[in-house]
Amino acid sequence: MLLEIVSPEGHLFKGEVTSVTVPGVNGEFQMLNHHANIVSILAAGDIKIEVSDFKSNNSFGGKFVKSDKDQKFLLSVNSGTLEMKDNKVIILVD
Repeated sequence: MLLEIVSPEGHLFKGEVTSVTVPGVNGEFQMLNHHANIVSILAAGDIKIEVSDFKSNNSFGGKFVKSDKDQKFLLSVNSGTLEMKDNKVIILVD
């Protein structure tokens, strides 16, 4: 699935991912390929990205941390909005 993460600073990430886990306001949830369409508000927490070849925008690569535990890339956010439709996830964060 295609994942795009956008902040007021610019595009933080755009690429194909295996899964993405987000901090929803009612708890953390994960999306895999061909997940049902969804729109959700995000709470403070970490966005976890599972990807075989991680390439973030060079200007923002320092915002992502690689987890030693499960080899996922983490991005801490204060809040945000997510839309998944047609196997594409767009996340707006601040």
